[in-house]
Amino acid sequence: MSLRITTLLAIALVTCGLGAGCATQGPIPTQQLATARTLVEQADKADAQRYAPTDLQRAHDELSSAEKAVSDHKYDDARRYAESAQVDADLASARASSGEAQHAAREVDKSIDSLRQESERHANDPGAN
Repeated sequence: MSLRITTLLAIALVTCGLGAGCATQGPIPTQQLATARTLVEQADKADAQRYAPTDLQRAHDELSSAEKAVSDHKYDDARRYAESAQVDADLASARASSGEAQHAAREVDKSIDSLRQESERHANDPGAN
């Protein structure tokens, strides 16, 4: 009888332990995953691959890890991965915007230099007046 009680007690402890382990997982991070997907897609469209390829790749990797964690029912891990993906996608988008702005500024500088040269050429050409 003692063996039977010990076995039942062991089963009860294991069952409670498994239940407690599952109970510590929060809900499925649906909103975090949706936001992460949206931000990664926006970074892709913002030409982040050109200006921030490492940040963009990390965002994609973290999003994949979040999706895998959800399929493994590891919702807390999924939430952390999704939040990291959001941050890295935002960073990639910001760097892409900065890169585009710097590129545009260089183009404006080139145009100004061309106009300046044209203006100097006309100023030095006495027949142009």
